[in-house]
Amino acid sequence: MKNFSDFFFRISWQRLLSQTLSYSAIATTSLVASALVLSSKANAQTPSPVNNNEINSYAQAVLAMEPARQQAFDEIKKIIGGREIPKIVCNDSQSISTLPKKAQDIAVNYCTRSLKIVQDNGLSIDRFNKITLELQNDNNLKTQVYNRLIDIQKTAGPR
Repeated sequence: MKNFSDFFFRISWQRLLSQTLSYSAIATTSLVASALVLSSKANAQTPSPVNNNEINSYAQAVLAMEPARQQAFDEIKKIIGGREIPKIVCNDSQSISTLPKKAQDIAVNYCTRSLKIVQDNGLSIDRFNKITLELQNDNNLKTQVYNRLIDIQKTAGPR
């Protein structure tokens, strides 16, 4: 196992940024999933396997949503000020109605854009949410998605 100093000095800033963005994207998938759940009910059946096309679509959607999520979060944070931002769930009008009107508009706009991004990347909201739930319990799937996020970012190059 490499020590921390080896890790820090051997990784370029671009790669470090890429990894940080990937970790951030994976970490925010649970937030995105909770924001996009549209009355999906958990069932007791074994989840269907996730194929490579779905992994690609999922990773593309997560990366496409991340800038919008960050922007919405920053805008809502400015409106709310020093208060803690409550958990916002798109299909829960109660979670959105607790926000000031301007922040509600931002949250609704984010939810609408995220829904479109998921669909534009070839997944239904239900399937996106199921993959997100599977990620929480399947380390192999988590690794596959993480690797795909890295590959997509490498292909896209610096922004």
